[in-house]
Amino acid sequence: MNSSQGNTHTADIEKAPHENAVPAPSLTLEQAQTKVDEWIKTIGVRYFNELTNLGILMEEVGELSRLMVRQYGEQSFKQKETHLNTKQALSDEMADVLWVLLCLANQTGVNLTTALQQNFDKKTIRDKDRHKNNPALQTESGR
Repeated sequence: MNSSQGNTHTADIEKAPHENAVPAPSLTLEQAQTKVDEWIKTIGVRYFNELTNLGILMEEVGELSRLMVRQYGEQSFKQKETHLNTKQALSDEMADVLWVLLCLANQTGVNLTTALQQNFDKKTIRDKDRHKNNPALQTESGR
């Protein structure tokens, strides 16, 4: 995301979460889409165009990927990085990805609640026996 929409960098991994933070109320996808739209129109001025937001989405997915491969994959953290607050950093990056996805959904007229339900339906029909019959999924690690 650009500076007007927030950004988390590797150096931010060291930041501790707010100890006195009050948990945010739960949001449905529809409420999240509405809230992002209201924020963009009042604080963000306007949406970036769809291709710019697609590029921002790819950037945010890359930042999430960087943390995931260091925490759960075989790549190690660089010297200047720390993994002490990786959960908070992952949370921030996942929220950045979701934010831009919500922006793109709003811009393209996609109702993510409907889209997600249709995706569940598609996967349930297509994959109802597939994963049960996958030997790699019968062990904890899958390896």
